Amino acid sequence: MENTLNYINTSMHNLQPLPAIGNKQTAACQYYNTHGMTFGKDEVWRFVDFSSFLNDSLDIPESDETHEYEFTCNIPNLDTTRLTLFNGYVSAHDKMIVTEQGVIMGSLKEALKTYPELVSKYFGTCSKKENSFLASNTALFTDGFFIYVPDNVFIEKPIQILGVIKSQTPLFLQTRNLIYVGKNSRITFIHCDDSYNQNRSFSNNVTEIFIDRDAHVEHYKMQNMNNNSGLMNHNYISMEQGASLLSNAISLNGGNIRNHNEVRMLGEHCDTQMHGLYLMDKEQRIDNYVYVEHALPNCTSSELFKGILDDSAHATFNGHVLVCEHATKTDASQSNKNILLTDKAMVDSKPFLEIYNDDVKCSHGSTIGQLDETALFYIRSRGISERTAKTLLMYAFCDEVIQKIAITALADRLSDMVKKRLHGELTVCDECALHCSVPECKFEIDVTKL
Repeated sequence: MENTLNYINTSMHNLQPLPAIGNKQTAACQYYNTHGMTFGKDEVWRFVDFSSFLNDSLDIPESDETHEYEFTCNIPNLDTTRLTLFNGYVSAHDKMIVTEQGVIMGSLKEALKTYPELVSKYFGTCSKKENSFLASNTALFTDGFFIYVPDNVFIEKPIQILGVIKSQTPLFLQTRNLIYVGKNSRITFIHCDDSYNQNRSFSNNVTEIFIDRDAHVEHYKMQNMNNNSGLMNHNYISMEQGASLLSNAISLNGGNIRNHNEVRMLGEHCDTQMHGLYLMDKEQRIDNYVYVEHALPNCTSSELFKGILDDSAHATFNGHVLVCEHATKTDASQSNKNILLTDKAMVDSKPFLEIYNDDVKCSHGSTIGQLDETALFYIRSRGISERTAKTLLMYAFCDEVIQKIAITALADRLSDMVKKRLHGELTVCDECALHCSVPECKFEIDVTKL
């Protein structure tokens, strides 16, 4: 066990690049050796601080090829094809799967051996601007998942990736994920980050998604980490002409989370919808950065991020929409809404538009406030207790994001988890009008009456 930052520095100097992607790893290493582990020096990284994790002594996990990891998903009626990453490594039975349609999925390290030309063609193509965390991951990643979808393939069953952390010692993980979706293909995948105990961990993960012409991707990101965890989560997405993306990130727990999202629409008639919900309390921190680039005409993008913060929690939203000179007929919107439940909870919100032509329709907005006292009075006048009334209002606030989840079973389960999270517990309160997990009693909320 050694200091995390010392491990990265030493490993960079002793790097042995992999043959298929060696040039990109070498370039990343050169960047890191020049800049070091720097963050917080510009607006994009101003609120990011993982120094406590970098100065910790954390173990680097090793793959255990002899063990089959069996983790179940407790979402009823959710039929998925499942891949498991245990402590940063794809489990043995998921190393490499090839379907009749030609879909390849499994371990990225295994794909580098079996399909080196395929991996090298797309590895590192979605990220355009280097940073220290990205460089560290590119050079030193241990494993991750690889998904390749050929042209004209419609995958009906969602692919579920379970990223599980379970260890008796503190861990430092660097996982690299690569997804390519071919022309006119369609895929849905659910990516879950979860920790099974309260041990300290720091994850520096990168996911690249290349969406080719007229392809459609639905990406659901679920984060439920312990309060001793740090998660640096990069998503780099590149879209070609006519491609569409629906992204929804739900953050229920985590000590210190950074969701760094960069989406580049490089063809005409692309559509991007990005939604997020975060529920933080105690000393938890979450930082959402969303960069969306409109490079060519007739593209649309929509962002909706909502958060509820309790105790001394701190959230940041930094949204940046770039409309390039030739991107006429752009339609882009940003919205970030937050509720603070205490005087100590904090939100820093900065939606930002950068526009270089006049033929556009763009909007952005941000709100930070408390629960609506008028709506609270209206509900309590119907004989509902103050605690339940507040919970109903908070759930109605969250429901707008939950309703944008297209998978019914997943939306129902997350709705249930959000209700419990708003109570600050994982057990059912018999006096609660929401009746979580009670199938014979369902409480419907008509948000138009609030």
